[in-house]
Amino acid sequence: MNQVTIKNSFITLTVLDYGAIIQKLVLKDKFGKATNVVVGFEEPDKYLQDNKSLGACIGRYAGRISNSSFTIDGTHYPLFSKDGVHLHGGKEGFGKKTWNIEKVHDGEDPYVTLTYFSMDMEEGYPGNLSVRLTYKLIATSLHIIHEATTDKSTPVNLTNHSYFNLDGQKKLDHCDLQMPCPEFIELDSKLMPTGKLVSVKGTENDFLTNRTMGQTKLDTPFVIDTNLPFHTKLSSDRSGLSMEVITNQPSIVVYTPPEFAAICFETQNFPDAPNQPNFPNSILYPGETYHNETEYRFGFVT
Repeated sequence: MNQVTIKNSFITLTVLDYGAIIQKLVLKDKFGKATNVVVGFEEPDKYLQDNKSLGACIGRYAGRISNSSFTIDGTHYPLFSKDGVHLHGGKEGFGKKTWNIEKVHDGEDPYVTLTYFSMDMEEGYPGNLSVRLTYKLIATSLHIIHEATTDKSTPVNLTNHSYFNLDGQKKLDHCDLQMPCPEFIELDSKLMPTGKLVSVKGTENDFLTNRTMGQTKLDTPFVIDTNLPFHTKLSSDRSGLSMEVITNQPSIVVYTPPEFAAICFETQNFPDAPNQPNFPNSILYPGETYHNETEYRFGFVT
């Protein structure tokens, strides 16, 4: 594996070419203590056995696809699945591939760009897909930019799967969370979308006003309302750190794993959109460019 580190005066980012993984994201907390705010392994080789997609790029399709398949223009494409569920791009998605480190810029607003070429019918998906992923540091923010082009119509839904912990504590109960998400996507027993959008009011998924997470556990696709005057925000009074999540995507899948204290904010299209006609379009056509840009903006709790 190859490892690249870029930094500015506020953030130090370490990325692996394997899975385009964010291995470390280090910044100083409100009290001057260096804090790695993502969960990961110190030894890169341990990612070879990881089954949690720690810090990885997820593709060709993040989230779940039902029926072990999808259909485009009358052509049926079977997919690898477990119990009828295709998850995070298949048996070996983009998070298990070796990417090419195309460019590293160490000057002002440093960045690293990685590329991956997904061949036609890899994991059952049609089209040769060329993917470009850029991690860029601007002031107190990490920008993640996913881009892709294809030579055949194909579903594309890329995201980063970093697990955030702003203070190194063994629980997130004390952390505050707010999200501009008045609805979430209803899921069945296999965590597959039913196609129905449900209001968060009166449910444990209501984070329209800032509140402490407490015992709330999430594996939930939320629908972002861009008309609301705030962004998704996580904060910890233990470290004094806050993190806003700003994206051009319509959904944010929030996941708190049962095994350790962390939270994922997977900015993406709706899960199972290829099989849900009422969901936003997920098909990338030849001549188009897929563009998913998300900013993780760090600050201090006031």
